Amino acid sequence: MTDQPEQTPDQLREALGRVRAEVGKAVVGQDGAVTGLIVALLAKGHVLLEGVPGVAKTLLVRSLSHALSLDTTRVQFTPDLMPGDVTGSLVYDAKSGDFEFREGPVFTNILLADEINRTPPKTQSALLEAMEERQVSVDGLSRPLPDPFMVAATMNPIEYEGTYTLPEAQLDRFMLKLVLDLPPRDTEIAVLERHAAGFNPRDLAGAGLTAVLGASELRQAQASAASVGASPDVLAYTVDLARATRQSPSVKLGVSPRGSTALLASAKAWAWLNGSPAITPDHVQAMVLPVLRHRIQLRPEAELEGVSVDSILRSILSQVQVPI
Repeated sequence: MTDQPEQTPDQLREALGRVRAEVGKAVVGQDGAVTGLIVALLAKGHVLLEGVPGVAKTLLVRSLSHALSLDTTRVQFTPDLMPGDVTGSLVYDAKSGDFEFREGPVFTNILLADEINRTPPKTQSALLEAMEERQVSVDGLSRPLPDPFMVAATMNPIEYEGTYTLPEAQLDRFMLKLVLDLPPRDTEIAVLERHAAGFNPRDLAGAGLTAVLGASELRQAQASAASVGASPDVLAYTVDLARATRQSPSVKLGVSPRGSTALLASAKAWAWLNGSPAITPDHVQAMVLPVLRHRIQLRPEAELEGVSVDSILRSILSQVQVPI
């Protein structure tokens, strides 16, 4: 899709609403995850998608990139995957006698990192510079990644055989962690009805998905979302929520200042999507679970007692004083 003239915020919001409708042609019952991915794109963040196999994590990302007319590349993370397989590497050219850089799959708009916890830490860490600096450094040269750029990584929450725990430093680079649950009965029936009618998840164009927004419009929306205001009281409330995680008796490692800034950025994006000129405590509260749940480490005794991170965050939301 070619670059379009400058659009108003209302036009961009309406277009993003149509993006959700387009994704809904392929993915049933994951509206919250679709919204989360759009929030992350607006806030220039990355997303960790957690769910058991078969809940449409991969299809969700592919459908979103199709509706946004963005380039997407899928990498299946395996134990033998090397860092250069993701970022690219120097390749010897016999004709010229020189080494030339061959771009890896990370040079795309949306990188789908499938089962990211199946690859060793060395390869996982190859993504850190790309996620934080939006560039890849090879042989002393830094090569910028396309704009926009987002990593959407999937992870299986129940299968630990042959997996590697994601380092805290890398978990902290993901703006949101979205949990995709098994669908309720009615939704699962709707999925089967689509397949019975001939839906092919490998043919999104055949399913009727069309591109309604391009990279240029998305960059306009990102700039507009970043301009959403935040009062001193709401900023202080955001900090108080993060600090409360560090003081919880069940928590070994609380939310860092990077988590606070991620909460602010995502709240701005959510407020902008709702047409608000400034974030309110409601916008912050709506983003607390997806933004903070993966940044907290529980104490071993809390885990043994069955305490969940989400329950701690809900308790904090009920205890921290809300500015009026």
